[in-house]
Amino acid sequence: MDFSTALPTFVITLREGVEAALVVGIVLALLKKAKQSQLNSWVYAGVGVGIVVSALIGVLFSWIIQILGAANPQYTTVVEPALEGVFSVLAIAMLSWMLIWMTKQARFMKATVEGAVTEALTQNSNAGWGVFTLILIAVVREGFETVLFVAANFQQGLMPALGAIAGLVAASAIGVLLFKWGVKINIRQFFQVMGVFLVLIVAGLVVSALKHFDEAVANLALSSRATESLCFYYERFTKVHSCILGPMVSNTSTILPDEKFPGIILKSLFGYRDNLYLVQAVGYVAFLLTIGGLYFRSLGGASPQGKKNIPFGQKPISSTKD
Repeated sequence: MDFSTALPTFVITLREGVEAALVVGIVLALLKKAKQSQLNSWVYAGVGVGIVVSALIGVLFSWIIQILGAANPQYTTVVEPALEGVFSVLAIAMLSWMLIWMTKQARFMKATVEGAVTEALTQNSNAGWGVFTLILIAVVREGFETVLFVAANFQQGLMPALGAIAGLVAASAIGVLLFKWGVKINIRQFFQVMGVFLVLIVAGLVVSALKHFDEAVANLALSSRATESLCFYYERFTKVHSCILGPMVSNTSTILPDEKFPGIILKSLFGYRDNLYLVQAVGYVAFLLTIGGLYFRSLGGASPQGKKNIPFGQKPISSTKD
């Protein structure tokens, strides 16, 4: 078994799962403080339903992929890599946005959750549903990102899903350590380190997405004479080239093959390829400079004094202390 393909989903689910665990822990603590512990069952129900909904979304994506592949069997070699590329782009967009947005909002997490719970408790008849909805949204939001990542690598089999489950278990354990046993963990440093890993993982996903699109176009070009001109980089320009990714810029297959340890670990986590093409290299560097740069700037960003960012739909509250 190749457990290396489980590592990226483990890291992603661990980070996103800890965010969800923090929300759950804060809500449970606030309910205990407000002497409303009878609503705890709504919290656990929100967690359970959120996990089920995330899993169902994953099953739905797999079903869509199979249906599209079966609709035109002659184009299966085109449809599958094209879908992987599309899901990769969606995963890149979602993970990048959530990474930067959550980093900026992390300092207000407790205040934001407290405001939402306080508002729910004021609606006596619907307090349970309010708490349930808050938890459900938190869990599904994190689960959806992992589902997108797994869908982007659906040909890798069951391992990515097992990595996601392991990450979820680890995140739950961290939540128990923090809120049940009172263990002190530097959450800020945890998110910073995991954020750096996530930037590198998503940068690797950029390389993989470009490879998927290249494979799809190359297979389409081979399917008929009408499409053979899609591969516009011909041998007269360079001896070693891809269909749409340009010439090869590095070949480390003899010293660090990406199908053997440790290259396979680097490939799974950070998108390492022993054969790297020009467009892939440019895309990788461009992602690190843009999204990576925005992430590191968000780590040091501070809100203006007295101006707290409260997400729309929620009332500002007086205290923002953790």
